[in-house]
Amino acid sequence: MKLDFLDLDKLSIAKTNMRGKGKDPDIADILPSIAKRGILVPLLVRPSGSDGDFEIVAGRRRFTAANAILRKGGAVGPVPCAILDDGDDADALEASMLENLARVAPDEVGQWEAFVALIKAGRSAQEVADTFGFEPAAVKRILALGNLVPRIRTLYRGGAVDAATVRHLTLASKSQQSAWLALFDDAEAYCPTGHQLKAWLFGGAAIAVSRALFDVAASDAAIVADLFGEESFFADSDRFWTLQLAEIEARKAAYIEAGWSDVVVMAKGDWFRTWDHVHVPKRKGGRVYVEVRDNGEVSFHEGYLTAKEAARGERAADGAASKPVRPEVTSAMNAYIDLHRHAAVRADLARHGGVALRAMLAHVMAGCGHYRVDVEAQRAPKEEIAESVETAPAEAAFDAQRRAVLGVMGFGAETPTVTGVPGHRPPFAAVFARLLELPDPLVLEIVAVVMGETLMAGHEAVEAIGTHLGTDMRRHWRADAAFFGQLRDREVLLAIVGEIAGDAVATANAEEKAKALKAIIADHLGGTNGRAEVAPWAPRWMTFPPDAYTARGGVGSVRAHARWCAELEDGIDAEVQGETPVPDIAADKGAEVPALAA
Repeated sequence: MKLDFLDLDKLSIAKTNMRGKGKDPDIADILPSIAKRGILVPLLVRPSGSDGDFEIVAGRRRFTAANAILRKGGAVGPVPCAILDDGDDADALEASMLENLARVAPDEVGQWEAFVALIKAGRSAQEVADTFGFEPAAVKRILALGNLVPRIRTLYRGGAVDAATVRHLTLASKSQQSAWLALFDDAEAYCPTGHQLKAWLFGGAAIAVSRALFDVAASDAAIVADLFGEESFFADSDRFWTLQLAEIEARKAAYIEAGWSDVVVMAKGDWFRTWDHVHVPKRKGGRVYVEVRDNGEVSFHEGYLTAKEAARGERAADGAASKPVRPEVTSAMNAYIDLHRHAAVRADLARHGGVALRAMLAHVMAGCGHYRVDVEAQRAPKEEIAESVETAPAEAAFDAQRRAVLGVMGFGAETPTVTGVPGHRPPFAAVFARLLELPDPLVLEIVAVVMGETLMAGHEAVEAIGTHLGTDMRRHWRADAAFFGQLRDREVLLAIVGEIAGDAVATANAEEKAKALKAIIADHLGGTNGRAEVAPWAPRWMTFPPDAYTARGGVGSVRAHARWCAELEDGIDAEVQGETPVPDIAADKGAEVPALAA
């Protein structure tokens, strides 16, 4: 290589320049500097076929800027050039890529064209990866664009097709790609894109390999993988369901053999609604519900009875009459209470990594045989309840902490959760390597967020953690329209009026309708219409510990708290017999913890 100054008319763009195709590049950022000072960084060139002429391997933007100045009447003298040896396309292309990648990253199609040229010139995928600091898998992913017909690559480069659509099109055969292009060109036709494209390619719901309960490697199921190496799917959904349902039946038999009273395999597509069920241990008749989603995902919900069955059991245990008693709150209000208390506890938990670590350890120790973690979906029975929780101050506080953790872990800002979900889990090696780099206090903050994301709403774990942390709902919650919308019981309303406004006001309004009682409560909470403001306030159902307003019961948070208290009294499950009692290390956090047996 040697340095020289060459006239512009002796230069042209080389075919090996990775930016040598398409329209002229944007030069707005470098044009003023070149107009004032000229080209300071040498262009990379090599001799072309014509005598005395050279082609530009790297430096097209500087060359374009110089010609723009010349067209406007400016003076441009010979430009500095680094002249490569003639005849080595691979070296020239590498030089072009190294320079361009250091400036403005080319699009994936440009990278594909350059990488293919390098492969054809004799470089291996590993050598390309080593030269440019790419992971070999990333090079192979970019080379996978070669499976696309040229027009789709052109559409992708021009921004007419997004990355998700291109990734799924690499699953398609050439004939499927041609059929998709025909739909794309037909203004009257529906052209599937993004995730809808998978269903179109597979003739229905695309089922990811990660959904399988059975051993995929040992099965005869055909697999189709996208050439980016990111997703793989079952080619035959009927074969998948045959194998999946057989495995579900096998696990059902194992549950029955393990002593569970019943295993209910729900109809495919039905949701398991936690707010319609009560957690009941195996020894008290709890059953297992198997939730089967259309996308192949299967969830095993251990230890539940329907709310009605659990209520009948409680009445039978108490010797109560068989006549049903109307609960003081509706199932929707129970869901409202559970979700808001859950949001408040995890907002507090996000600042207590040590507590979260212990709670997480308890999850692992008390989990099912094949340990798994699910993100709490926070499903609400009504849209207004879902909106109330989403906009709650506690949820906003937790989300702020979650976004900070996403940044620390290097995840995208729009990633919905730190905890991966089936089909969208980050690679273990990368996550583990990142965690090894972080100090313990920061890891505890991440633990707290992960624990908050996986904490089950309405579960006794919320009671245990919230009581330990002293969660004050008055700091996290304010009565909103959704709350008043679910507040309908007159006996409860009168009790709340007495709690907020005093017994005299409650007695004076004992005959008023629910609407008037709600107005009195709202006026006192807001300090409006001449009533004394009572704030902050939270109903008894939502406090830690919770309480009821009537003797009728039916409050989920009160039941969960009772279950937690019973578990504390019972100690370890009665099925574990003859073991040494667990020392109460929470009673004296400074006490020495007995060493575990060797």
